[in-house]
Amino acid sequence: MQVIPPTDIDTAAAAIEAGRLVIVPTARWYMICADAANPDACKAILEGKQRPKNKPLALVAPDQDRARDMLHFTPDAERLAAAFWPGDLALFLPWRDPADATRYCVVGSPALTTHAPGPLGDLARAVPGLLAATTVNVSGDASPDDRGPAITLAEVEEFLTGAGLDAVVMNGGVCPAANHLTIVDCANDETSLVRAGLVHPRALAAALGRALPTS
Repeated sequence: MQVIPPTDIDTAAAAIEAGRLVIVPTARWYMICADAANPDACKAILEGKQRPKNKPLALVAPDQDRARDMLHFTPDAERLAAAFWPGDLALFLPWRDPADATRYCVVGSPALTTHAPGPLGDLARAVPGLLAATTVNVSGDASPDDRGPAITLAEVEEFLTGAGLDAVVMNGGVCPAANHLTIVDCANDETSLVRAGLVHPRALAAALGRALPTS
């Protein structure tokens, strides 16, 4: 585990380009990242997390213009992105080019897409390719004792040791929110709330002028 400050974006970006994993602090918790087009790096994340291969990682868009170039935005998606990006919201969006669904298969089709603030967004803008990310924890543990994804450097180190992974880690201290991205499906005929998180359903309703059904 190589620890760097969250301002050292150049080192983190070089690590991603070299096929390594990078762990980045957010307000929510630590996220583990890889080049979205690097199958070996993404496979290492999935295996380390014991995550099902059909459960997508998030695509971290470097900016909204790049996201629109690659992905189809419905009017609802445009309103939500305008209101909450960069921020704690992820949208399921269809690829414009079907070849991208294969090239970035780890993030799935439609793509679970976010535009992040802070070091995660800085890293997404610094890498030449696209960034895939997910939470730093073993998947699928819903027991009462499950503390959720890592929010401290010590918990990050514990995860990496247990998963047998090496990574460059941005030390952002303690992540205060300990809550998920809100996920909205904008890929189907009816926009729907997939998962509640830091962006409250009332905030979504205010941006869209109506409450969203839950899918």
